Amino acid sequence: MFTDQDIKQLKSKGITVKGVEAQISRLKNGMTFSNLVAAANIGKGIESYDDNEVQEYINLYEAKLSKLSIVKFVPASGAATRMFKFLFQFLNNFEASKLSIKKYAERNNDSLIVKFVENIDCFPFYNEVISKIKQTQPNFESLSDDEQKVTFVKTMLDAKGLNYSFLPKGLLPFHRYEDQVKTAFEEHLFESTLYAASNGVANLHFTVSKNHQLYFSNTLNKIREHLEAHTKTTFNVSFSYQNEATETVALTNENEVFRKEDGSILFRPAGHGALLENLNTLNNDIVFIKNIDNIVVADRNIAVSNYKKLLAGVLVEAQEKVFEYLHKLDAGDLIDTDFKVIALFLRYRLNVPIAANFEDYSSQEKIEYLKEKLNRPIRVCGMVRNQGEPGGGPFWVKDAKGNTSLQIVEFAQINFSKRNQQGIVYKATHFNPTDLVCGIKNYKGEKFDLLKFVDTEAAFITTKTQNGVDIDALELPGLWNGSMAYWNSIFVEVPLETFNPVKTVNDLLKPVHQGI
Repeated sequence: MFTDQDIKQLKSKGITVKGVEAQISRLKNGMTFSNLVAAANIGKGIESYDDNEVQEYINLYEAKLSKLSIVKFVPASGAATRMFKFLFQFLNNFEASKLSIKKYAERNNDSLIVKFVENIDCFPFYNEVISKIKQTQPNFESLSDDEQKVTFVKTMLDAKGLNYSFLPKGLLPFHRYEDQVKTAFEEHLFESTLYAASNGVANLHFTVSKNHQLYFSNTLNKIREHLEAHTKTTFNVSFSYQNEATETVALTNENEVFRKEDGSILFRPAGHGALLENLNTLNNDIVFIKNIDNIVVADRNIAVSNYKKLLAGVLVEAQEKVFEYLHKLDAGDLIDTDFKVIALFLRYRLNVPIAANFEDYSSQEKIEYLKEKLNRPIRVCGMVRNQGEPGGGPFWVKDAKGNTSLQIVEFAQINFSKRNQQGIVYKATHFNPTDLVCGIKNYKGEKFDLLKFVDTEAAFITTKTQNGVDIDALELPGLWNGSMAYWNSIFVEVPLETFNPVKTVNDLLKPVHQGI
């Protein structure tokens, strides 16, 4: 199947022939769907706390803060292109000589372009775009209103203009304040001081593309001194790239490996599951994970960040109990009541079902069983009420061995052709806003090898278009889906206001993204 040139290409990426053959086999055989048992909801997989309990967990985390090594992990490599999709469509289809923007929007049922042009001066990048236009088009003021709007969009997106679509989301102007404009990258630095800084130091790790790291580094150099003085915090910022060895092949409709025009194999980034390798390099006690575009303006962020402390407090409490029990199991001096208490903790605190015949095990078998279940990475995930947002959600899932566990499942992993699976989805009350706090060290202070806790069967197969050709593409098990399948999980309800992603540029018009 592979030429000498192919094998040379594989070696250059650190990919084995055996690994590619496994990918091809997976693509040909189809993905394994999750077997949903039930939707997780309040009292059955999702915890909900009153105000007093929330404050107790916040206090617990704050009391432990100075003794913890904390890092904020932010996937930030995504290009901003999709944010501007409707604007590219507008530029491609709009002909000013034939229609006004208003008539164009009516004819094409394009409410997005209407909202954009009607609120154009409210965007955080408005002044930057206008300034760029005036440098290159001295007659801008004499243009008609529609012509000015088209010129504005072109200047934003064109390579000869500001080239926003080339930039990652993290480096776009996100929020405008009275005296300055801030990127999402800068807002994440500020946010880290609210809940992820310890002893005056905030550690942040951003996964970026190679093409963009210099831009991130330059931005950091420009803002670091002022931000550190303002927040009285030292920022320890690191970057990493998605490992080329995690890239995957794609197949054509004829089940042949898709190749580029030069005959080389097309390798594609394998989704956010590839970032597990980046996460696995960290060596901190606690890792906060949050997407780059889920960030609000500073004055709103203080309240939102309390819920990060809540999740961290839940993690600290659970982790301390896990470590206590594991040390006790190591000592080996346990009575029957001890086994029952630990089993109940696993079942009702860590959502780990216990084997039906557990009581029949010998003492040594019970010790080994409980240690294997307890000694795993822990994640505490915020869950918000489902308001029709796209994305994965919390479900009870049964694996091929018959074991049931609490998982975050994407819609792509669900077989909607089965009515019982549909019915479970329709009963779901919450969805996953990608708001996690993770414990990645064991009770001896050693870092877990996170690659050992992945469900490799949870890979995704998606249909994409490459050069006008439909292809089947393979994505690794999602970072918070199959990549964390064998972690111990606690899901906690958090308010909807903690979830404020920017999927299209118009989302920047929402109050949570308006600084003035």
